[in-house]
Amino acid sequence: MSAYKYMGRAWKRAGESFVKALMEKMLIKWRREPSIQRIDKPTRLDKARMLGYKAKQGFVMVRVKVRKGGARKQRPRSGRRQKAMGVTKYTRAKSLKEIAQERAGRKYPNLKPLNAYWVWEDGKHAWFEVVMVDPRHPVIKSDKTVAKSLGNPTF
Repeated sequence: MSAYKYMGRAWKRAGESFVKALMEKMLIKWRREPSIQRIDKPTRLDKARMLGYKAKQGFVMVRVKVRKGGARKQRPRSGRRQKAMGVTKYTRAKSLKEIAQERAGRKYPNLKPLNAYWVWEDGKHAWFEVVMVDPRHPVIKSDKTVAKSLGNPTF
């Protein structure tokens, strides 16, 4: 079996494998970091490569922390009865993964989000890693598969 298959199996049963102990140590550091943090290499290499990551220039990995749960709406200033306030019990129309990709895209406007994957979550936050690509980098321009996945085969 390949190394990527072993990594995939370990992450599939993360609570039972060595991954849980490793991530508990990592989360102590991650909780203190800003919401959007650029990282050197992916935490889940098998998943990142499956989603298009390559260890070459032009690829950037970003870890995004997203608050879990329903949407929090601002409480209206004008008076009205409690039921009509419309503050609680709102479900987000987007997934947390989509929100993470959008936030990473806003933070780095010159890069395009290629894809994202779930890394870990605790009671309050969920962490996603977003694979981002610089579409104007010469190495990316010359790579046909990446250019095609960006939706712009001819630059």
